Amino acid sequence: MGFAQTTLARIALGDANAALEMDGMRFAAFVKTHPADVGDARGILTDSAAAATALATGHKTKNGMLAVLPDGRPVQTILEGAQAKGKRVGLVTTVTITHATPAGFGAHVGSRGDEAEIAAQYLARKIDVLMGGGEAFFIPQSAEGSKRKDSRDLIAEARAAGYGVVRTRDEMMADRSDRLLGLFNKGYLTVAPPEPSVAEMTEKALAVLGRSPKGFFLMAEGGQIDSACHGNDGPKAVKQTLDFDAAVGVALAFARKRGDTLVIVTADHETGGLSIVSPPSGSSAPYAMAWGTKGHSATVVPLLADGPGADRFSGVLDNTDVAKRIAALWSLKLD
Repeated sequence: MGFAQTTLARIALGDANAALEMDGMRFAAFVKTHPADVGDARGILTDSAAAATALATGHKTKNGMLAVLPDGRPVQTILEGAQAKGKRVGLVTTVTITHATPAGFGAHVGSRGDEAEIAAQYLARKIDVLMGGGEAFFIPQSAEGSKRKDSRDLIAEARAAGYGVVRTRDEMMADRSDRLLGLFNKGYLTVAPPEPSVAEMTEKALAVLGRSPKGFFLMAEGGQIDSACHGNDGPKAVKQTLDFDAAVGVALAFARKRGDTLVIVTADHETGGLSIVSPPSGSSAPYAMAWGTKGHSATVVPLLADGPGADRFSGVLDNTDVAKRIAALWSLKLD
């Protein structure tokens, strides 16, 4: 989600002056996204794994690696630091819950493709709320559609560990467990009923985590903004951005009611090299979308912040600064 994606979402609401939920946040920054690969063949273009690692740990790594340094050594994530402080933690996404961005906060692997291992690490770490797609990585290889290569049934293990396991929006809304595993699709979510929206998952996650007397950390992702832009699909990119913005609205309403919660909105990178340009000669359209790539771009991405400590998130930042400044607010020393 870059600046052009948010501009396009405003236009879809009516015109470029229309306001997104995130536009009401009080502090803003530009975030640099390059990985530790700078200087090699992949240059300054990050993937989601390296970017998530930077956002989660305050350390750069190579593309494809999650919460480990380029030499393979694991580094503590802000989610793990929150747990060490007695806080509750959660991950929410519209793609597989084991995808690169959530995994950068909740697992340590040398390759983002190790989604079966990532799923197992989540349960071993006892992450309180896990919601998204990716059931295929939690069911044994004998089950239809499984993407595991062993006989582990992580859903059964989760139930034994006290998780409520839900597979539809209605089940999610009705569940009263203190730990929640929501797997609403074997792969990416369809982002349509009977699955919950990212806003509904965020609202539920906040309700569960908000019970914690020592506070919490939640990473909630609109993961299909990325896939829409990989496909250069403007209408889908708009829908996914607006869906995500609705989740931002949920988080802001929760935070403003409580007065003790910091909300940060940012992106791991921009996808598609999207720009909004003059239409072709003779067109009656007011503008046109121009895509520069089917991959990622190296442009800075927006960061918006609101709530206690939000003033620390302004100016031009590196993506590693996000984790470092959260850690400073919690008096936490990241490893």
